[in-house]
Amino acid sequence: MAALGPHEIASAEFQVFSQFGDDGIIQFLVQRVPVENEVFVEFGVEDYHESNTRFLLVHDNWRGLVMDGGTSHVEFLRGRELAWRHYVDAKTAWVDRDNINGLIEGAGIAGDIGLLSVDIDGNDYWVVEAIDVVSARILVLEYNSVFGPEAAITVPYDPRFVRGEKHWSWLYWGASLPALALLANRKGFALVGGNRVGNNAFFVRRDVLGEIPEVAVADAWRPSRYRESRDRSGELSYVSSHEERLRLMAEMPVVDVEAGRELTIGERFGLR
Repeated sequence: MAALGPHEIASAEFQVFSQFGDDGIIQFLVQRVPVENEVFVEFGVEDYHESNTRFLLVHDNWRGLVMDGGTSHVEFLRGRELAWRHYVDAKTAWVDRDNINGLIEGAGIAGDIGLLSVDIDGNDYWVVEAIDVVSARILVLEYNSVFGPEAAITVPYDPRFVRGEKHWSWLYWGASLPALALLANRKGFALVGGNRVGNNAFFVRRDVLGEIPEVAVADAWRPSRYRESRDRSGELSYVSSHEERLRLMAEMPVVDVEAGRELTIGERFGLR
């Protein structure tokens, strides 16, 4: 039996670490990616209770910046004494593509950093595209699994995008994994995997990729099992079918980032 090569070993190890969720995947990556500046930036953290960087802060003693439009993350950090035990700045800010670089740089962060995590349920594609004040070695991006593993699409840019207000289904937000993978590739990142629940994808900057294997979008994408759809009265409707979720928002516009044109979800997926 032939011995496994470095890429095969790393791939197998990734699968083991992924069983421990996003923190496990991030630990797998930080153990293999040479990080010179142990700094993170994460925005869209809600109350910071569930986040992609808290383990790095507490377990690995990284420093960083967390941002959200509310204040619950600030209260959480102060209530748990994390604000003084660790070097973390918590900002309340409505992030858009015009202010994101200023917000990061205003916290004294620029250049090469360890990790950037983006989860804003809306303009994710457009904000990530605009970021140039930092170059993270590890990139964590939330994708909309409902958009599938083939269509490279995102919601059109709207600086005041609010998921629950934009469409009653709560399913219309963000970008597909193919769209984010194309964007990340343009910025010099390789897709290295996704989590099991079908919402976060992980990328590594190519100059520090090492033996970590790049994977195809089809291998990283997972169908989301979140049944978070709403009906028109705002109540959970628990729609499970992938096609039925798309039908709920068939009339809504998306931008095909490969073709550079806008069309409706119904048109893109051939829904009648």
